[in-house]
Amino acid sequence: MSQVIRPLDLTTFDAAVFGKVAVMFGGNSAEREVSLASGKAVLDALQTVGVDAYPFDPKYDDLDQLLEQSFDRVFIVLHGRGGEDGSLQGALTLMGIPFTGSGPQGSAFAMDKVRSKFLFKGAELPTAPFAIARKGQDLDLAKTLSELNNRVMVKPANEGSSIGMSQARTVEELEKALEIAFQHDSEALIEQWVTGKEVTVSILNGVAMPLIEMRTPNEFYDYEAKYKSSTTEYLCPAPLSDELTESIQKIAVQAFDLVGASGWGRVDFLIDEQDQPYLLEINTVPGMTQSSLVPKSAAQAGMSFQQLVVTILKGSLSQSERAN
Repeated sequence: MSQVIRPLDLTTFDAAVFGKVAVMFGGNSAEREVSLASGKAVLDALQTVGVDAYPFDPKYDDLDQLLEQSFDRVFIVLHGRGGEDGSLQGALTLMGIPFTGSGPQGSAFAMDKVRSKFLFKGAELPTAPFAIARKGQDLDLAKTLSELNNRVMVKPANEGSSIGMSQARTVEELEKALEIAFQHDSEALIEQWVTGKEVTVSILNGVAMPLIEMRTPNEFYDYEAKYKSSTTEYLCPAPLSDELTESIQKIAVQAFDLVGASGWGRVDFLIDEQDQPYLLEINTVPGMTQSSLVPKSAAQAGMSFQQLVVTILKGSLSQSERAN
C-alpha cells in the first residue's frame, strides 16, 4: 500500500490532552485471560509515557464508576463478548465517554462471524463457501458436508481466539463440532476448509500495515498455537509477492470499512495453494501484548509498542482536541 503511518514523536506529544484514562480489560468473556495480559501491557505503556491511566476491570468495577471517578476516556482492551461485540461501546456512547476503536455497530458486525460473512459475500469480497447451523434446528449434515467439499471448520458465531472451533470431515465429527460450538453460542458458522497459509493484516487509522504469516505445526492456528505454543512462527513481512500483498491489504481495508469498523483492528485471511486469498474474520480489539500480532506488524512499520498504544488512544480524541 502506498499509505504509511508516521510514528508518533513521543518526545513532543502532550500526555495531558488525554485527561484521566481508564484502561478497560479483564471482563467476563472466555478471553478474560488474554485480555488481562493485553490490558496490563497497554496500561504499562501509557503510564510509562506519562498518561494518567488506571486499570478498570468491569468484572469487578461498575461502569458508573467511570463517571463517579471522572474518567475522560476509555482505552478498550476487552476481548470477546461484552467488550468487542458493541455492547460496551453502546453503553459508553450513551454515557458520553469517548473510547478507542470501533463504535457499537462496527464492533457488533465484526464480532458476528455469520453476519460479517454475509456482508463479505454481498460485497463480492473473497471468502470461503459456508453454511449456518442454529441450535435446535435440523440441518442435513451429510448434504452440508458434501456441498462444502467434505472438510469444514466449525466456529461459534460470536467467539474469538479460536475458542469453540473444531474441524470435521465426517457427519459424526460435524455433529461433535457443532456440540462444541453450541456450548458457546446458539449459532455456528460451518466454513469450507481452505488448505494454505494463514496471514493477518493490522489496520491503523485506515491504513493496512505489514502482513504477518503465522506458521504452526498444528492443523490450524488454534488457541494453543496463539497463546501457549513455542513452535509457532511469525513471518513479518509475510513472504508474499508485492502484488499479492497489496491485493490482500486492499481487501482488508475494504472489509474493515464494510462492517463499519474504525480506528484500529486486524483482518485475518487464508491463502490457498493457488495464492487465492479468503477473508476469515475481523477483530476490532485484537491482542495487545508485546508479542501480539498488531504490535509485531507495527514494529515492522517502524513503530514502538508505546507509539502504537498512544496512536490508538489518540483516536478517542475529538477533532478539536487533536488540533491542540
